[in-house]
Amino acid sequence: MSRVLDRIAPPRMGTSFRWLLASSWVTNVGDGIALAAGPLLVASQTHNAILVALAGLLQRAPWLVLGLYAGAIADRVDRRVLVMLSDAVRAGVVAMLCVVIATGRVDIALVLVAMFLLGVTEVFADTTSATLLPMLVERADLGLGNARFQASFLVANQIVGPPLGAFLFAAGMVWPFVVQVVCVALGVVLVARIATPKGGVRGAADSHVTRDIVEGVRWLVHNAAVRTLALVILAFNVTWGAGWSVLVLYSLDHLHMRDIGFGLLTSAAAVGGLVGTSSYGWIERHVALSTVMRVCLLLEVLTHLSLALTTSGTVAIAIMVVFGAYAFVWGTVSQTVRQRVTPTELQGRVGSVYLVALFGGLVIGQALGGWLAETWGLTAPFWFAFVGSGLTLVLVWRQLANIAHAQPAETGPPV
Repeated sequence: MSRVLDRIAPPRMGTSFRWLLASSWVTNVGDGIALAAGPLLVASQTHNAILVALAGLLQRAPWLVLGLYAGAIADRVDRRVLVMLSDAVRAGVVAMLCVVIATGRVDIALVLVAMFLLGVTEVFADTTSATLLPMLVERADLGLGNARFQASFLVANQIVGPPLGAFLFAAGMVWPFVVQVVCVALGVVLVARIATPKGGVRGAADSHVTRDIVEGVRWLVHNAAVRTLALVILAFNVTWGAGWSVLVLYSLDHLHMRDIGFGLLTSAAAVGGLVGTSSYGWIERHVALSTVMRVCLLLEVLTHLSLALTTSGTVAIAIMVVFGAYAFVWGTVSQTVRQRVTPTELQGRVGSVYLVALFGGLVIGQALGGWLAETWGLTAPFWFAFVGSGLTLVLVWRQLANIAHAQPAETGPPV
């Protein structure tokens, strides 16, 4: 067991890294359960495609309002404490949802309110937790660290969580959310064990939070690699978000899969992701970074086309395996490049811009997806995604080469 642990989290990366990784595993189990149970809960209250898409939109919309502020705050306060507080509040919101379900008073309006409140807590938790890894490990180990977190996400959030969530939902509507509360609360306890310097990484911040945000945006704009990543992630999440917003209805009504089938679709992506992330070290050593990114984005375009064309649940599961294989390689590459290039005191602000682009794209895509599906059918969002992602890839094809030459920045934002 000790050898397995040392292989997963080498001793050189420190005990705090292991506590952070353990927290990631536990909370990802809870989030994976909700990944299947949440849409199923929405679908149990309504089959209106617009309302189904609205549930996801409300969970992502807070990024557009609070995302940049969350990044600025993460650079001012004790990051470990902020993660703990955010997740504690998130556990409280889910606990209240459990009470509503258990008392039989649940309806679509209450579910949508809960989704919005969860989105608010996730803004602060996700923005801040992303800044902890660069504080705990050496720059050379960031790629390995990110690969390990991707693996925890894949196994716990995508493979174990969704089928378990669908099973628990079938056993009783409230049970998946009860388990999620326990997982998130345990994650708070594990983060408490991490040893990080007390207080903010900048010491006493004497500037206004708006000025801090401007500094973070300015730094990103002047850094070619991170700027390109932000633009790509924005565009590709608009297209992917369109299809993902109605995936539960796509699986139930277009592919005619049962509740467990929706969980299998998300788990299939995780199976492919494990293949991709387990091969990441070899890929990084033997394939040019620009080539890796171009192949990943090209496969994204083809994935949308394939999902638009198929009517078979089995084929769709195979497509999702391929999706996972390239998507999590892309996620590891983009996260590592950004963390290596960005100075510690700017990790929160620059990361928040990146995440706002990511979730902003999802919000736009989910809004479009519900309307497209309701107007032209459940495959319309995937046709939109195919065309949109294809055009975007043509526009950024040459620019992706700039990322391969990104150099670490040791100074603050340009003035």
